[in-house]
Amino acid sequence: ADVGQVLVPELTPGDIVVMDNLPAHKVAGVRQAIEGAGATLRYLPPYSPDLNPIEMAFSKLKALLRKAAARTVPELWQSIGEAIAQFSAQDCRHYFEAAGYESG
Repeated sequence: ADVGQVLVPELTPGDIVVMDNLPAHKVAGVRQAIEGAGATLRYLPPYSPDLNPIEMAFSKLKALLRKAAARTVPELWQSIGEAIAQFSAQDCRHYFEAAGYESG
């Protein structure tokens, strides 16, 4: 219901929607509704330890977005921009090092 009532009206041709593999994201009509708006639907791969660096970054991003408490799509986009600006190069380097990747 949220896909058709909330997401699809905000989509424009060329948008890319990324969803996890939650069964609710794969019910009949989800793909058709998204692609009918001219957007492309991509599903994340099953969880892999190789994705840990991004998982750490998403954890910080989600915490910042919860704190911002945006309630409209424009507010959410504003909050995302402000949250991403809080990631330093050192933060990103740390995420990869913590996941076992060598720096440099």
